[in-house]
Amino acid sequence: MSLVLSETARGVATLTLDSPPNRNALSTALIEELLAALAAADADPSVRAIVLTHTGPVFCSGADLKETAAAVGSGRPPVSRLGDVLAAIWEGRKPVVARVAGPARAGGLGLIAAADIAVCASTATFAFSEVRIGVVPAVISATVLPRLDRRAAAELFLTGATFDGARAERIGLVTAAVDPDGLDAAVEAYVRDLVRGAPGALAGTKELLRKPRSGSFRDEIRAMTELSVAYFGSPEGAEGIAAFREKRDPNWVPDGAA
Repeated sequence: MSLVLSETARGVATLTLDSPPNRNALSTALIEELLAALAAADADPSVRAIVLTHTGPVFCSGADLKETAAAVGSGRPPVSRLGDVLAAIWEGRKPVVARVAGPARAGGLGLIAAADIAVCASTATFAFSEVRIGVVPAVISATVLPRLDRRAAAELFLTGATFDGARAERIGLVTAAVDPDGLDAAVEAYVRDLVRGAPGALAGTKELLRKPRSGSFRDEIRAMTELSVAYFGSPEGAEGIAAFREKRDPNWVPDGAA
């Protein structure tokens, strides 16, 4: 029985966490399936964007604690592979949109923060619950801390307090918190825009967003000028400019895209 469902249509790979009996907890089996699904979507030339969603009322409850307890002493609890999932989302060439219709806890927030765009229902709740079970939100901090307001991160990491979708938007954990009835429409609007981007340009922009600034401002400007010139001179750049001038869709826009 699959724990992660995968479907591709109109340039979008939809990956669905499908383990509702344990609230989509991050078991080793689910993590391995999610890694495989992310790799397949990233390698598929027909895929322009990835949507990460879930079945059941809970997006993700964090690490599978039953499996974690059984793995004590082995050094291989599920969390030992969570970093690979976060890296696959963060470093992948395809933009990832997280669709969060229900609660997320601990490691689940790491997935949300790793996504390039995250949309939640305003009724969803969140908590960095690690300290309340005697552990540290260490692995997920790699994706969460670059997103969150620093004061909010200190408060919520240390207290483990529950917060709602509106707060998640204010502090930067999610891109938008919307009425539950409008969640799918909001996700679709982001996806509709994403699939119109050129594959190479989307990948390059993801890399640009995660690239730390180095050297002086002038050094940075020179490097970014070279990068811009390279993209304007690329086949994608030539096709995009031609399509704009000819008032048509570029050749990378998937069939059926709005």
